[in-house]
Amino acid sequence: MTRKQKRLAIIGTGMGFLALAAGLTFYALGQQTSYFYMPADLLSQHAAAGERIRLGGLVQPGSIKRGEGTRVRFVVADSENEVEVVYQGILPDLFREEQGVVTEGTLGSDGVFVADTVLAKHDETYMPREVAERLKEEGVWQEQ
Repeated sequence: MTRKQKRLAIIGTGMGFLALAAGLTFYALGQQTSYFYMPADLLSQHAAAGERIRLGGLVQPGSIKRGEGTRVRFVVADSENEVEVVYQGILPDLFREEQGVVTEGTLGSDGVFVADTVLAKHDETYMPREVAERLKEEGVWQEQ
């Protein structure tokens, strides 16, 4: 093998290794993807049951119902629709009615969203960007 062939073999092997690493990285990131929906989007686009998604909106007044232990049911709404959410765990301290939330989880076959993560706004001036933009577009949320 000449020096040129050895150099090409090393470069080819290195490029192959980098392509394999990039492919595995993109595959792993694709498995962790969760799409963001507002209640109107979720109901109109019919997300597949069991698909991991993010649901954002405002917590409806009077909808928080505490169950046994740390089980909580509440309703997330936008200007058009609402989705019932079930969460098993400790809610953030700032979780309350008429506040912006983003929940992560899966939509059950019965239309109830089963959340495994709940994120609440953390002060008077912050709301998750995606939620704030959508609520502003719909005229539901106004900045204070």
